[in-house]
Amino acid sequence: MSDNHKSRVVTTGVERAPNRALLRATGFSDKDFAKPIVGVANSHSTITPCNMGIGPLAARAEAALAAAGAMPQVFGTITISDGISMGTEGMKYSLVSREVIADSIETVCAGQSMDGVLAFGGCDKNMPGAMIAIARLDIPAVFVYGGTIKPGHHDGRDLTIVSVFEAVGARIAGAIDDRELHEIERKACPGAGSCGGMYTANTMAALFEAMGMSLPYSATMTAEDSEKADSTARSAAVLVEAIKARRRPREILTRQAFENGLAVLMALGGSTNAVIHMPAIAHAAGVALTLEDFDAFSRRVPVLCDLKPSGRYVATDLHRAGGVPQVMKMLLAHGLLHGDALTVTGQTIAEVLRDVPECPPADQDVIRPWARPVYAHGHLAILRGNLAEEGALAKTSGVKVPRITGPARVFDSEEACMAAILERRIVAGDVVVIRYEGPRGGPGMREMLSPTAALVGQGLGDLVGLVTDGRFSGGTYGMVVGHVAPEAAVGGMIALVADGDTVIIDAERRILRLDVPEEELARRRALWTPPAPRYTRGTLAKYARLVSSASRGAVTDGA
Repeated sequence: MSDNHKSRVVTTGVERAPNRALLRATGFSDKDFAKPIVGVANSHSTITPCNMGIGPLAARAEAALAAAGAMPQVFGTITISDGISMGTEGMKYSLVSREVIADSIETVCAGQSMDGVLAFGGCDKNMPGAMIAIARLDIPAVFVYGGTIKPGHHDGRDLTIVSVFEAVGARIAGAIDDRELHEIERKACPGAGSCGGMYTANTMAALFEAMGMSLPYSATMTAEDSEKADSTARSAAVLVEAIKARRRPREILTRQAFENGLAVLMALGGSTNAVIHMPAIAHAAGVALTLEDFDAFSRRVPVLCDLKPSGRYVATDLHRAGGVPQVMKMLLAHGLLHGDALTVTGQTIAEVLRDVPECPPADQDVIRPWARPVYAHGHLAILRGNLAEEGALAKTSGVKVPRITGPARVFDSEEACMAAILERRIVAGDVVVIRYEGPRGGPGMREMLSPTAALVGQGLGDLVGLVTDGRFSGGTYGMVVGHVAPEAAVGGMIALVADGDTVIIDAERRILRLDVPEEELARRRALWTPPAPRYTRGTLAKYARLVSSASRGAVTDGA
């Protein structure tokens, strides 16, 4: 925050009288002009359960900011629900909304010369969108997660939204009847909060806590419990302290912080979407972060937590077992965390974790002991080969066979692929290829949760490969490879795959290859022409013109 930042609004000069007059209409008195003006980026919405509990939290934050001596200014940010739009054309707006959210928070805070911002997020794209804006603005900031949902329950097991997607596949396969499907759908999401497994929202909340931009334990609190409201009030007080200390985000969002985030990502078995969001945040913060960094940490850090989608437990179970701080302390004790990294409280990571035990509680198995991890290495693998010269991403947790070679079944959209799955035209040994779903080609890089969950539900999760230039949901698991770059729309090799071609996926050797003679590939390339844009006006058309490769985080500024 520059020395003259605040003066652009609240100086007593004659020329600022109109500014003060407008602020008086919002509730300012004479003495309030000397206080820091703090934005409250309120993403409350009844569109999705992820965000429908944020309104009361924002109100609690507003009161806490005022009590701490600041002048809060509340403004709204958008959300869409990935889960509701999944499998539809509307899903193309999901990743796009990350940019809209980032741009809107930056616009309001910079346009109104705010001294700090408390940013709320619930659904998947609120969170990286807010953090991108925080990194761009570099004014004191704290991120507040709206909280996780409590699990649903049916027939003695915990349910999440992914349970419903998988139940659809099971119903198609005849494994369950209509009544069972209805019971799972009716009970999966019992109230407010973000999807309960270690899916994208909970993953990003955990990473922001690990990176020092959110308060300890806040990532695993439920949306509906009183401790979430109390943590929100504390976050507001911490932000006012950060403003007084001139503690800016880029002092916290350093290379060390991102490495801490990568270590926690692997230890939690977190969402593949972190691989597109973290580089975008790093880009905004001016920190170099590449796909190779993810692969390096995956080779070094074990998966310590047995969490859905491939594991047994949900975020509320992780919270009871010690939350993100317990996982971080284990990593710190084994030299995989930067203890001297700064947090928004002004403490270092080591100071925050000082009283956390080095070993997890013995009476639980959500967080495994260091000597008995869920997996000896991380669950994410960056694959390369002629089918992904810039890289592609595989998630290996829960995968029994990390290698598959099979004939390609090629689809130019998610809908065409889903129709084939529902008609039982995909069989064991196939490698499904879904293309023209990348950042530019989709546009918007849709998540392929519906196809992958349907395959799992049909019992094909370990028997069929899936390769796409689109994304996967944090709830996806199986032999799936996404983020293929270059994407089909810009002439990447995935555009040249034909039905029946042999595709090789080898997560252990980090290979994704199309086994077709070079002469034949050259012939196909000479015949290939870029497809016409699917959208020529509006948000999606603008996004397609600006967006970078998935390998660089699909950013739209400086692409």
